[in-house]
Amino acid sequence: MKAAKIDLNQPEIVKALRDAGVSVQSTAGVGKGFPDLVCALGDDMWLMEVKGPKGKLTPDQVEFISAWKGVVHIVRTPEEALMVIGHD
Repeated sequence: MKAAKIDLNQPEIVKALRDAGVSVQSTAGVGKGFPDLVCALGDDMWLMEVKGPKGKLTPDQVEFISAWKGVVHIVRTPEEALMVIGHD
């Protein structure tokens, strides 16, 4: 099985979320447009797609996000990820 390709900024985003007490599971290897991270804290859960500074969504990601009956957050920095979870 081929290792999943992750954006270079994903480890620092994961670290920032975990440092804030969030459970984080990388799902980058799922494919078919599924977001890179599943995150949870208490009763709250977030799906996050990690992109580099100029990264664009793939057609599969656009299709997944359009069909998903919830929110998929696009994050590029640890600060953006922390804003998603409401952490200042």
